[in-house]
Amino acid sequence: MKKLAVLVIAAAALMVSCGPSAKELEEKRIADSIRVADSMAMVQAEQQRIADSIANVQKEKMIADSIAHQDSIKKGLIKVKKVKEVKKGKK
Repeated sequence: MKKLAVLVIAAAALMVSCGPSAKELEEKRIADSIRVADSMAMVQAEQQRIADSIANVQKEKMIADSIAHQDSIKKGLIKVKKVKEVKKGKK
């Protein structure tokens, strides 16, 4: 009977000691936190890259449209209306 009690106590002690220690749990929590932060930084960097790419395409399109507009004016396809200047100082 004593052997059985010692065996049960030893088995219980082994089961408790098999779990991760507080230090191991803290290290895992920190590693997980760093992994999540790195993932978020990668997503934000990708979003910024996409936004920059869209801005560059829009800028290039604006330049191309401006060049096409000037070519159309030169070819006489578009007539430009002259804007009258408002003289300052006259009421």
